[in-house]
Amino acid sequence: MDYNIPEGATPIDNERLVGKPLDRVDGPLKVQGKAPYAYEVHDGPKPAYGYLLTAGSGKAKINFLDTEKAEAAAGVLLVMTYRNASAQGDPSPETVPQLRGPEIMHNGEAIALVVAACFEQARAAAQLIEVGYEHLDGAYNFTALTGTGIIPPEGMFKPDSGAGDFETNFPAAPVQVDVTYTTPAQSQAMMEPHATLAMWEGDKLTLYTANQLLNPAQKTIAATLQLPPENVRVVSRYVGGGFGSKLKVFGDAICAAMAAKQLSRPVKIALTRQQIFNHTSHRSATIQRLRLGAAPDGKLIAIAHENYVTNLPGKTFFEPVGLATTMLYAAPHRRITHRMVELDITESASMRAPGEAVGMLGLECAMDELAEKLDIDPVELRILNEPDKNPEDGTPYSARKLVECLREGAARFGWNKRSKTPGQVRDGNFLVGMGMASAARGNLLQPSKAEVTLLPDGTLNVKTAMTDIGTGSYTILTQIAGEMLGLPPGQIDMELGDTDFPEASGSGGSWGAASSGSSVFYACKALREKIAAAAEMDPETAVFEDGFIRSGNLSRKLAEFAGSDGLTAAGEVKPGKLEDEFTQAGYGAHFCEVGVDVDTGEIRVRRMLGVFAAGRILNAKTARSQAIGGMVFGIGAALTEDAVVDTRYGFIVNHDLAEYHIPVHADVPEIDVVYLPELDDKANPLKAKGVGELGISGAGAAIANAVYNACGVRIREFPLTVDKVIAGLESLGL
Repeated sequence: MDYNIPEGATPIDNERLVGKPLDRVDGPLKVQGKAPYAYEVHDGPKPAYGYLLTAGSGKAKINFLDTEKAEAAAGVLLVMTYRNASAQGDPSPETVPQLRGPEIMHNGEAIALVVAACFEQARAAAQLIEVGYEHLDGAYNFTALTGTGIIPPEGMFKPDSGAGDFETNFPAAPVQVDVTYTTPAQSQAMMEPHATLAMWEGDKLTLYTANQLLNPAQKTIAATLQLPPENVRVVSRYVGGGFGSKLKVFGDAICAAMAAKQLSRPVKIALTRQQIFNHTSHRSATIQRLRLGAAPDGKLIAIAHENYVTNLPGKTFFEPVGLATTMLYAAPHRRITHRMVELDITESASMRAPGEAVGMLGLECAMDELAEKLDIDPVELRILNEPDKNPEDGTPYSARKLVECLREGAARFGWNKRSKTPGQVRDGNFLVGMGMASAARGNLLQPSKAEVTLLPDGTLNVKTAMTDIGTGSYTILTQIAGEMLGLPPGQIDMELGDTDFPEASGSGGSWGAASSGSSVFYACKALREKIAAAAEMDPETAVFEDGFIRSGNLSRKLAEFAGSDGLTAAGEVKPGKLEDEFTQAGYGAHFCEVGVDVDTGEIRVRRMLGVFAAGRILNAKTARSQAIGGMVFGIGAALTEDAVVDTRYGFIVNHDLAEYHIPVHADVPEIDVVYLPELDDKANPLKAKGVGELGISGAGAAIANAVYNACGVRIREFPLTVDKVIAGLESLGL
């Protein structure tokens, strides 16, 4: 149903199971190695193994391609190039054709697939393929091309928005900040590589693949291979992380399907770590100009967040850098813009908290700079500019506890002990400082369906095409179903990750738990009504607990109503008018303490605290884990992550985890996470909001602000590496 009217009190409000720190129900399978990820599936006949050969040139045309040696190599079953690949749909937003022709759009594009009896044979043979290129002029240098930015098309996000008259009122503001922050391209760097096992049965294709959104993947694969969608089944029982990179379909899936068809046997392909960097997707680099105009009392008068981002020619996605700026602080005169520079490098796409994760690096550091100019505490500046409604479109907030998060975080962290003047606190060779930033992440509800069946033995089977990318979907949905039917987790059989199941939202955008959870809620609600009707009880007053339905002095086992084949009900949720009538988001506050070595420029994060309000917390343990993971991402964005593009040849140079630096254990301090009680009945029937991306939003800015407070060095080019720190210290005479 469309979510148009908030649910009143529901069984979820009892929180006998929902909200509790239940251990992962899939944990035992995972620690025993019995949870099969895509490459570990062994269904069907023995597979052959494929290895993708990817382009070693930027934008180019293949003028020489010799596969003879590869075809003659030991164990090789097939060498597939554009010359013998299957016919595919024309390139469009709905398709991802592979090996289509000699034209190369970007370095890392698939140019051949070698299939052999084992992976090692396929990999060795791929190196025998001889390729020559006619190199074409390509656009690879982002900063040199910012004047060529185009207005990206409006899709999920508006490229431009605003209110009032910024041009007139910013120059007139008594206090002004006009700064430019830059963030580099970043890689999702998930643990599990993109991988696929493809098998055919007649004209029907089954793909076991690592993907976050199964139903969109099904449609994309079907359109690309020119098949009816019902002839494509996509299965992802367990996904080893994605962070946005597995929202899309890449060469492993399409090429495995084409090869399996040609060979009439299953084919497995896994991308190498190096291929993930240049063949799949990455987060766009950004250039952000922020202009803040304020009165002497700290009230914002004007705010502008003008952004340049990148993508491949023809792509419509753009990093929505200014998302948080549209809703976070009151200012009557506003401008948010995005311009896309087309580059001939692998495509830019979603990475954890697209928009807020990088946009708040700029916004929250600029707010820190404004606080210093005004001589106002950074926490108080944010509280002073708390809006009573969305400052751009005037919609009310569904639930917003930003001020409470700021005050609670400041008290818990000991913010009152912070030295206002940088460089005043020393611990041995380290200058020590504190920084903070707000957190905000928009909340979305996506269409989702589920089916529940009460079985004769009293267990409940739940089916939905929702995925679990390591975030705890199996566990959260078990808790929701258990709460609704009064069953313990051990009596719930949760089946996820299969397009043969009811269509689901999938995992992305922090919408997964609330969207798929709401469909399970409605399915269980419908089942409650069926059982109550059969028991001649009022479904509104009947109590479901311990495997029984009870009303007054009457009590009957649920299993009595299952019959011999089980009792089934379905549920569905869709976003309704509440999504348009209210601004929905989760909020929070980050606090951080760092030490900066005055000799080496080394930055050490000493402690971090995140205080968040995100509606009902569905599982205290998994929600805390999600926030910590996001904050660790913030450490990476602030201090280490930089996917370096070779502007001569158009590829990411540091394309492995040895040289693309993500935080390791030694970089991560004790992190504390607090969730404030909150229910948001405008968001969904669970009254919950997403937590997976809230933790990263603003985290890196708190670190950068702490570095400035520690040593007085303000770095506006992320990440904050030691060379930049040393240069800053030298300029200060330290």
